[in-house]
Amino acid sequence: MKKRFSVPAGLLLGWAAERGLHAIFETSGTDLGAYLLILPALLAVTLAAAFIPANRAARTDPTRALRYE
Repeated sequence: MKKRFSVPAGLLLGWAAERGLHAIFETSGTDLGAYLLILPALLAVTLAAAFIPANRAARTDPTRALRYE
């Protein structure tokens, strides 16, 4: 996908996801309770996704990593 189509495609997919979730869970785009439940979950997933590779990189010996090539 070219860059010039990424913003319209993201807006379209976001709108479709909002409509689908509204139909399933009967929430609105401004439902505070939904945001209070989703934000901590997204934060936990983001921290886990960043922590695992960072922890692996911290345990690697720098000289061994440089000699790998």
